[in-house]
Amino acid sequence: MTQPRDRAPFSAIVDRPPLKLPNNARVVVWTIVNLEVWDIANPMARQILPAPTGQVLLPDVPNWSWHEYGMRVGFWRFHKLYERLGHRPTLSINARVCDDYERVAAACRDSGWEFMGHSWQQGPIHRETDQRAMIHRSMDRLEAFTGKRPVGWLGPGLTQTFETPELLAEAGVQYIGDWVWDDEPCEIRTEKGPLVTLPYTVELNDIPTMIVQHHESPYWATRCRDTLDRLHMEGAERAKIMAIAIHPYISGQPHRIRYLEEVYDYAGGKDGVVFMNGEEILDWYRGTRAAG
Repeated sequence: MTQPRDRAPFSAIVDRPPLKLPNNARVVVWTIVNLEVWDIANPMARQILPAPTGQVLLPDVPNWSWHEYGMRVGFWRFHKLYERLGHRPTLSINARVCDDYERVAAACRDSGWEFMGHSWQQGPIHRETDQRAMIHRSMDRLEAFTGKRPVGWLGPGLTQTFETPELLAEAGVQYIGDWVWDDEPCEIRTEKGPLVTLPYTVELNDIPTMIVQHHESPYWATRCRDTLDRLHMEGAERAKIMAIAIHPYISGQPHRIRYLEEVYDYAGGKDGVVFMNGEEILDWYRGTRAAG
């Protein structure tokens, strides 16, 4: 059982050589769109409507259909936005989406989005009876669907066991988003070589902000702008990464989509802000380390 602290020594950001982006850019905005399968036979991954009198519903039709709205409607608001902007975000995707929602997965593939592994279907990693088999099944399905094996992985709910990094590296994963511990890419050790941790987010993630903390819709945009302003200031000395994590059943709702659009308009109006997906960030980081 390798503890997280055994995979990488503590490292204060001020003690590292600063990373530099091309053309004196200051901040990378990394967008992660999460697409999931909520199996109607299981309790739902999230709830917008609590069960009456606290009794768990099976089947949980209201919450299942809330998620389904994201695939039928909300996703297409995302797709239209990124087509307009010319962005190719990272897609954190349950591999089963390629079967259950082929129309949605194909739209992402055909638009050149980066596919990142996100388990077979939505559920915590520690409840998997055969984690290794699930990881390989997921990566193999995504590779078959897109023609390219993903290089990134995000656990559902950022869940891992102590052995997960080893199993991911064994399956060909090169970066993970589960360790939200820095503003920069970092590395952790595995027996198969290093895994890069990219700065995923729980702070600019619409689940904790909107569903857990119950903030009003405009607040998410305010938090994103404030974060970008600070990282842009700090980025004069060392490059920073700002992740945005969204779900179509949340940010794809008609009362929230305008605030997502406003965030991109704001970021696009700042000098020194660039947009990359996870694989592009990984390539930049490795190139910078090699050059240094």
